[in-house]
Amino acid sequence: MSEALTVIQTDHGEVSLSPAIVRKFLVNGQGNVSDQEVTMFIALCKYQKLNPFLKEAYLVKFGAAAATIVTGKEVFTKRASKIEKCQGWEAGITIINAEKKLERRTGTLVLANEILVGGWCKVHRSDWKVPFEHEVSMIEFDKKQSSWKTMPATMIRKVAIVSGLRDSFPENFQGLYDEDEIQEQEEIPNFEEVTNEIITPIKAETINSMLKETNTNEAQFLKFYEIESVEVMTNEIFIKAMLALSKKKELATKNTAPTLDI
Repeated sequence: MSEALTVIQTDHGEVSLSPAIVRKFLVNGQGNVSDQEVTMFIALCKYQKLNPFLKEAYLVKFGAAAATIVTGKEVFTKRASKIEKCQGWEAGITIINAEKKLERRTGTLVLANEILVGGWCKVHRSDWKVPFEHEVSMIEFDKKQSSWKTMPATMIRKVAIVSGLRDSFPENFQGLYDEDEIQEQEEIPNFEEVTNEIITPIKAETINSMLKETNTNEAQFLKFYEIESVEVMTNEIFIKAMLALSKKKELATKNTAPTLDI
């Protein structure tokens, strides 16, 4: 007996899906999707009017882990531009610049002596008095592979845009996630291996400079992070420390009693 087809009205015309079609053409990964996961995928495509044959949506399944429904970035930006209440968005990256200061920058330009730490997005709605501001960290999303190696600034900015638009318009993007928000466990290095990498000398120099600029007691600083010197500080702790030191410096410039919130 042939499987029933579900007809879906999309922005690009009408498409038909069946469980067999989904399993054969629209699943990425090495896992076997269940009947329930296939049914949920077809239902989401129908509800959100997605055309999976144009990569607007597809299933990701690894091992015994639950399947994830992935959506392309273009779905978010194209649809957001058509939302009546959407008055546009701004996006860029967050870096530690040559002056050892945190800087939000529009676009994706990162110079050789700067450190990329995150991405940001600001979404404007006509019915909100203030725009929605959203920021994401490289530590949480950097997969250390493929495009994340060659163009990390572009990738983290994209994640910020997608998640920022979803949080601003949940009624339009409910259940939709971009592929770079998904942790594909079989392809991602172990989290401990990534975050426990030792920082490079140029980063150690940055920390030492910030300690001097903020009059931070180095001995107490090292004791707080339970390390012997900044030369053996991991990437994860480095980012947290730079955020804390920058905050302390900002408070000091405002003649506020500085505290090292780390």
